[in-house]
This record gives sequence, structure tokens and C-alpha cells, in this order.
Amino acid sequence: MHVVMLMLRLRLTSRTLKEKRSIVKSVLSRARNRFNVACSEAGLNDQPEDAELAFVTLSQSASHARSQLQELERWLLVERPDVEVTELLVEEL
Repeated sequence: MHVVMLMLRLRLTSRTLKEKRSIVKSVLSRARNRFNVACSEAGLNDQPEDAELAFVTLSQSASHARSQLQELERWLLVERPDVEVTELLVEEL
């Protein structure tokens, strides 16, 4: 089994923590439902304009897990044009 993690640092259009929570909660729940990944906000909790999200998937093949997370990244860019990816890290655990 292969565990692969995608860390995304995002620039958000939010000005308050309440707006940020709304955006982050929407992204995380849709990603869970669509891609069957484990995900959470991993950092930058007190910064309204930035978010750090972690997505993790498990697969028999490392290449399949990586492609699933790449598809998630593409989906995020299309689904949420108001969110800008500023950093990206893919790591096999």
C-alpha cells in the first residue's frame, strides 16, 4: 500500500476568519466526497487570506495515488477560481 499526501498553500479572497472557514469547509467537504481522500486544514489557522490544506490518499499503486491527487488539484483550480495555489508539495509517506 502507498500513502501519498498533497499539501496546498492557498491564497483566499476572504477578509475575515469566518469567510475563510466557509471557503475551507466547502473545499474540504467537496474533496472528501468527490475523491474519497482524507483532508484537513493543516496550518495558517489564524490568517484570513491564507490556508494550508492537506489531502491524503491510499492506493495499491503510488502512481495511481499521485494521479488522483493531481486530478484533485486540477479540480480545485476549475471549481474555485477565487482560490490561488501559491505552494504545492506531493510526498509519499
